[in-house]
Amino acid sequence: MKKSKIDLQSKKVLILFSFFVLLYVSVICSNHIIKTHWEEGEYCVSGILTSKEGDHLTVYAKEPILFQMENFPFQLGDSIQVCGHFKRPSTNTSFHLFSYQNYLLSKHIVWTIQNPKVTLLKRNQNGFFTLKNKLLSYVEKFQSAAYLKLFLLGNSEDIQKAPYQNLGISHLFSISGMHISFLAVFFLKVFKKRKVILPLLLFYVFLSGASPSALRAFFLFCFLSFRKTFPISYFMIYLAGIFLIINPYFIYHSGFLYSFTISFTLICCSFYLKEKQSYLKKIMWVSIFSFLSSIPISLMMQFELRPMSILFNLLYVPYITFILFPFCFLTFFLPFLDPIFYFLCLLLEKSASFLELFSFPFVMGYPNHILFLIVSVLFGIQGIVYRKYIRIIPLIIFLSFQIILPYFDSSAFFTTIDVGQGDSLLLELPYRKEVILIDTGGRLGTQKYQYPISKNILLPYLKSRGIRKLSTLILSHGDFDHMGEAIHLVNHFRVEKVIFNCGPYNDLEKELIKVLDRKHIKYYSCIKELNIDKNKLYFLQTKEYNNENDNSNVIYTELNDYKFMFMGDASITIEKEIINKYNLPNIDVLKIGHHGSKTSSSKDFINEINPQYSIISVGKNNRYGHPNKEVLDNLEKSKIYRTDEDGSIMFKIKNNKLRIETCSP
Repeated sequence: MKKSKIDLQSKKVLILFSFFVLLYVSVICSNHIIKTHWEEGEYCVSGILTSKEGDHLTVYAKEPILFQMENFPFQLGDSIQVCGHFKRPSTNTSFHLFSYQNYLLSKHIVWTIQNPKVTLLKRNQNGFFTLKNKLLSYVEKFQSAAYLKLFLLGNSEDIQKAPYQNLGISHLFSISGMHISFLAVFFLKVFKKRKVILPLLLFYVFLSGASPSALRAFFLFCFLSFRKTFPISYFMIYLAGIFLIINPYFIYHSGFLYSFTISFTLICCSFYLKEKQSYLKKIMWVSIFSFLSSIPISLMMQFELRPMSILFNLLYVPYITFILFPFCFLTFFLPFLDPIFYFLCLLLEKSASFLELFSFPFVMGYPNHILFLIVSVLFGIQGIVYRKYIRIIPLIIFLSFQIILPYFDSSAFFTTIDVGQGDSLLLELPYRKEVILIDTGGRLGTQKYQYPISKNILLPYLKSRGIRKLSTLILSHGDFDHMGEAIHLVNHFRVEKVIFNCGPYNDLEKELIKVLDRKHIKYYSCIKELNIDKNKLYFLQTKEYNNENDNSNVIYTELNDYKFMFMGDASITIEKEIINKYNLPNIDVLKIGHHGSKTSSSKDFINEINPQYSIISVGKNNRYGHPNKEVLDNLEKSKIYRTDEDGSIMFKIKNNKLRIETCSP
């Protein structure tokens, strides 16, 4: 029996889809460097101000350069001179986490300017920027300005994105096919000629920032307008290839990945979707295929899946497509509708915040076998399309193994997480019997520039490891750089118990205890030891002193005959008491006290415990001058790892062998 032509064609498309996915996975491994006109150092450059998102601005001076400035008095298109220190943006210093450097490279930005001094050279005389400035000034007067800027110009700086991301509907706010199709129909009604539409659409794409998803939608519309026999699936592959040739770092742009992957999948499955008669069924299957095809991206970037997003899309796709988005354009031209549009936006916000409680994320961890995952997803989609549901089994098996494999891993992990000028250490016992976090880090500074470590580092890192709960949170003491993120952590992650140090609770600890009481989390203080499976954590400092650092917990443990010791911020006084009280020769891994300050790590103490490896958790270019040169001299016989130079440091013990990995900046 011969297979139908459409059946053969669809299989070819799925094979090409596999090739496309392999193509962009291979690009991840490339070492492409974008050409640049500058080197690190002090410069004054003149250029055009091309974009402004909050206090993040981009000046185009031979190439786009990013700088940050509050209360910026100039407008887009102004010619300005910016003087400051050119520096490459930071990359991720924790395994698998978001790389700000790669994200900016996807926008062709190689440099940021530190401590910028800006001078106006000439006011804007460019018609394009004049129009954009007037549009921004015009919509700012509306009560619903944030959503007008979002839907019309792709500017999301004033939107609280978290609820929409947690529901899996944030893609509805990107300038993409929905916007282009709506505008195309509108322009066609007004101008009647297709030749006029394309320049207007292209102008709008650049007016809204020319994101990869917007460009993809525009070129796809052009193709659909003029194609004759050339397969659309081939066009999508070539278009993606052109994007990646122009800038391989698009591979790190979530908009590019989600837009191309989901669009290509829906094109491959279009004949299946056409069989569905009702709109609701089509939307349901579009949501299912979108969810399945985005699984590899979601696991690589967010380390979790939200299957409920399928249902949320059923609710919000019609609402945004047929109500909110068209009403946005009506409000733009008919300002008296602003209160109604604002109410519709408020309804969106409130419902999203409520439904966020029912998003039920499944933490999966970073996928270690990405190629197998991609192939499993392809088989799963193909199984649905051809009603051969047995092909979904590999995907189910992969996701199941992704969840349970850590519980069969006999390795122990100890990771010093780079949290800047602070401490945070993660201890994972074999078979995941215990997961312990010692300190959370915390960064001082103004509220505007305070970096949310728990949101951007701790929680994503825990999820990347497939960790769903902490058995114990140990706080070495009550200083902000050791427990400043604890409240946010226990509010957004499951913690079974918390252990404090000896001594009276300070204000920060009291605030945390209020949260622990409200969430019914047990907490203890000034304990001597903690049973962890077949091992123990020994708390060597149980006296009370008149300062927080000397009250700091000092912890000792042995894992597979390797000795670990964590000093907190204990001073030389405490070190003397410990070596007088305990016999602790030949420590394998020592977390140096007080970030390498000269108040800790005396020569006598280091010589007594003789650490093979020493870890200094310290912020880059910190104002305290840590680590102190005298401390480094005391550690000359030890192999030193520093978070400011090596990023996060992972010690892995497997089969009684110690392996060390770093995530250097």
